[in-house]
Amino acid sequence: MSTTKPKTKKIATNLLETAAPINKEVRKELPKKATPEKSSAVSEATNAVNVVELVENEVKSRQKKTKAIKAKVIRDSFSFPEEDYLKISALKKACLAAGIHIKKGEILRAGLHLLTQLNPDELKQAVEQVEKVQTGRPKAS
Repeated sequence: MSTTKPKTKKIATNLLETAAPINKEVRKELPKKATPEKSSAVSEATNAVNVVELVENEVKSRQKKTKAIKAKVIRDSFSFPEEDYLKISALKKACLAAGIHIKKGEILRAGLHLLTQLNPDELKQAVEQVEKVQTGRPKAS
């Protein structure tokens, strides 16, 4: 049995307050024929064990929980024709009208998920409909 100290005085105070009801419950469970010296010693020992268990449980619950590993986010930039940019804006407005708050990046990711579900022939048709754009930044005029 480990004897760990609570991290704060508040925890120790709370444990002492909860120890009194435990002590009363233990006394009810003791046989009535027990001598006062034995029942007192037994209840104190049981009470001490319960207090130690409460402290250990409190310490475990207050320890930092491990955080879920988040997916790495990669920033990138793309060139869009103005027509496609307006389609993204129209999709955002349609989502807002439906009560869905969505960002441009989320719209693009949703489209990506839909494209991965297409069979090769449908994917080929979708890619052929996309206008080819010159890559890179426009030259300063």
